[in-house]
Amino acid sequence: MKKIRVLHITEPFAAGVYNYVKEICGFFDSEKEFESYVIYSPNRNGTDFDKIAKDFSKKTKLIQLPMSREINFRSDIRAIISLVKQIRKIQPDVIHLHSSKASILGRVASAFYKKAKVYYTPNGYSFLREDVSNGKKGLFLFIEKWVVKIFGGTTIACGDTEYEHAKKIGRAFLVRNGVSPNEISEFKKPHTNGKFTIGTMGRLSPQKNPALFNQVAQEFPDIEFVWIGDGQLKTELTSSNVSITGWKIHSEAMELVNTFDVYIQTSLWEGLPFTIIEAMALEKPVVATNVVGNKDAVEHGHNGFLCDNLEDFTSGIGELYKNPEKLSKMGRNSETRCRALFDQHKNFTTLKKIYLT
Repeated sequence: MKKIRVLHITEPFAAGVYNYVKEICGFFDSEKEFESYVIYSPNRNGTDFDKIAKDFSKKTKLIQLPMSREINFRSDIRAIISLVKQIRKIQPDVIHLHSSKASILGRVASAFYKKAKVYYTPNGYSFLREDVSNGKKGLFLFIEKWVVKIFGGTTIACGDTEYEHAKKIGRAFLVRNGVSPNEISEFKKPHTNGKFTIGTMGRLSPQKNPALFNQVAQEFPDIEFVWIGDGQLKTELTSSNVSITGWKIHSEAMELVNTFDVYIQTSLWEGLPFTIIEAMALEKPVVATNVVGNKDAVEHGHNGFLCDNLEDFTSGIGELYKNPEKLSKMGRNSETRCRALFDQHKNFTTLKKIYLT
């Protein structure tokens, strides 16, 4: 029987996009009728080649192809030509594009190969970024709309709010990001903290807004704050009650998250963060910024709090700090919500049906 070839194309191969592609390929490793290929750019800061080699099985064919994050006419033309060559060589049945830049380059390249169905997962639309001007946001939205009109393709949104935006642009499906709750729950073990502990995990970058994290920590000098990760904005974490662990392998990171009383997310924008979902699987209440992605995982007042400013963070954390019963109940609600909405096996089974349609 001829196998169905699925080609994933991504410009960034780190953080959330990396986890999404890795988990999809891991799921389809056990699906005998599928064959997975990944074309990724080695150019983006944070790409960990040793980690890639360990995380992907030999069943997935990995191909490096340079792409630039920003718009660069010469570089983009070279990338499109190289993508056309690789697509014709692989002859995929499905092309699944990840991130805004890959969606443009990949859809242009796929126009030269009409045999594949083309899908696109934004993992956080670029026109929702908060580190660029309103002019750039408008340009990104304009590009998203016209690329769909000219080259077609179907969006597979990774979260509910992303799905609402996607439907306004063109044809779309919803396949939420997911984890394996049973595997994550293996790290759920009894622990005792010397101090009430609040933590997060991610790159210390503008998107994750470490300055706000630091401000929250300064409001609660008696609480321990932990950041799992590293990055260029490490110097913004100056509060004496903040500790930075650096990057940890996944098992060590989950062991640390298990020791948190509350999981915090101060990001300016998201797709649908795996880190929050993993914390939910570990029964952690979540206090997070009220932005796309975070608000798809956190139901305000049910398994945590959504915050628009420092005052909201102070109020939500204060409530959980003073009320152990609410802390425990919201933690249980997190796990229940994770199993109901973010079970990887259920969600990727839906993705498989989309590929086969």
